Amino acid sequence: MLRLRTSCTTLAIDCIAVEDEYGNTPAQRAELDWLLYNKPLEYAQLVLGGGIEFYLSLGCDHGRLED
Repeated sequence: MLRLRTSCTTLAIDCIAVEDEYGNTPAQRAELDWLLYNKPLEYAQLVLGGGIEFYLSLGCDHGRLED
């Protein structure tokens, strides 16, 4: 669960539901995890703005483990 707070608003995103909906491959799930833990604000913006599918289609490799 991702929680973002401002002085007036609290937002909660069910990240497991997002992964279940959009994380069709292990690489996509790893990318979603990377985004969540390294750029939580951008993660929330993509979820709320409907840009997760497009982001994952770019084939970013942030979630890849280094050798």
